[in-house]
Amino acid sequence: MADNYLILKSGFGAMEEPTAGSPGLSEKPVPAAASPSLSSLGAVFILLKSALGAGLLNFPWAFHKAGGVTPAFLVELVSLVFLISGLVILGYAASVSGQTTYQGVVGGLCGPALGKLCEACFIVNLLMISVAFLRVIGDQLEKLCGFLLPSAPPAPQPWCVDQRLTLPLLSALVILPLSVPREIGFQKYTSVLGTLAACYLALVIVVQYYTGPQGLAREPRPAQRWLLSLVPGGGKILTREAFGGREAYRAEKQPPSVTGSGGSRLGAVLGGHWATSRDVFGCHNVRGGSRCLGRPLSPAPASQCHEAGVSIYCSMTHRNLSHWALVSVLSLLACCLVYSLTGVYGFLTFGAEVSEDILMSYPGDDVVIIVARALFGVSIVTVYPIALFLGRSVMQDFWRRSWCLACGPGALAEPSGPWVRVPLTVLWVAVTLAMALLLPDLSEIIGIIGGISSFFIFIFPGLCLICAVNVQPVAARVRCCLEAWGVVSVLVGTFIFGQSTVAAALELL
Repeated sequence: MADNYLILKSGFGAMEEPTAGSPGLSEKPVPAAASPSLSSLGAVFILLKSALGAGLLNFPWAFHKAGGVTPAFLVELVSLVFLISGLVILGYAASVSGQTTYQGVVGGLCGPALGKLCEACFIVNLLMISVAFLRVIGDQLEKLCGFLLPSAPPAPQPWCVDQRLTLPLLSALVILPLSVPREIGFQKYTSVLGTLAACYLALVIVVQYYTGPQGLAREPRPAQRWLLSLVPGGGKILTREAFGGREAYRAEKQPPSVTGSGGSRLGAVLGGHWATSRDVFGCHNVRGGSRCLGRPLSPAPASQCHEAGVSIYCSMTHRNLSHWALVSVLSLLACCLVYSLTGVYGFLTFGAEVSEDILMSYPGDDVVIIVARALFGVSIVTVYPIALFLGRSVMQDFWRRSWCLACGPGALAEPSGPWVRVPLTVLWVAVTLAMALLLPDLSEIIGIIGGISSFFIFIFPGLCLICAVNVQPVAARVRCCLEAWGVVSVLVGTFIFGQSTVAAALELL
């Protein structure tokens, strides 16, 4: 028994220190430039902010598509298991491989071919996420300027509120400076602000459910729904609506999303919950304005926090398995709470009439909603630099390899130096800004590639776990259990990727 304990401890003891001399792995020491300086609280906020993005607007609609609160909660609980395990696996794999980036970990443990595939998925996924973020920010800017500078419908809005001017200015004056820092630990300051802004949106939705304006159509509360269901309706349900303070009851057919099969409910929640946390939205022009489509396009809740997990873990001053697991649990539980409050109360407030963008369901001239919209824009501004940092890390790795092959080691070959980091940051912002302003419709493109997110939560962590336990000395029984979990994770990710991609392709037909 004691021998098994020692073997198990040696297997997971890799979380304490990188095991550069592990059998079967070439030595891959952590670069000296990667000096750990991130506190545990800062890591929690960066992970939390990575998951709290534009998908928050879509969550009430996802609850409606899932068939209600209960099935959505069930899938949330199941998904949390995979989310937390994925983060823990990535931290363990980072220590075993000695790498400081997600793509480096995959390449070091699973081989160069999968490492190249991970890099390609990283660039494509994060590039489209960044474009979608800019479209959402531009949408919020336009609505905010429309409230501050109202004009009659026939008259065009002033040129100074055009997205083609406001979005580049915001990118140059705010987003670019926030994205230049070398380490991801810098984002802990903006992540606190962004998290508070997202929490304000959730708080507004909760308060509006209880003290909302008159005339707001609401879904009956659970106790009232049970009482109303006692009234025979012949296959119909009774709903309550408010008209100028008066209540009226009417019978209507039960929506398919409520009466559908368990499979359709599960698919809706899987698509809605996992996609909304993923923060990928298709945007298109509606009546001259940019409107965010709340389509669930990707199967990954908190996928971006998994993509950032390795970099965050390697930046922490206190690194071990139990501590990293605690950080992961706290951040994802807080994320689940914010998303759940937004989804539950937004869905109960509007029911089947909820908009894909929850803020579109509220009066546009309500000051509280305008403030929520402005703070939500701030929240998205603070999460954009995290996506840029991750995408830039792939380009920095490519720069390092290309320069060393062409010219050998040199001062300019250091990708974290300002001569390389700053131009790559400007290039990323410029490309994503141009795509956000010039491409009229990104929903079809994002819909097709959205399933890539399942690679970062399920498939790559599962493969890394299988490879890592075969490198480190682990008890045979424990190895079998961990390998089985890795296989399950890969299979689940493959299913979600296939389901999401096929569903997006069918929408194009």
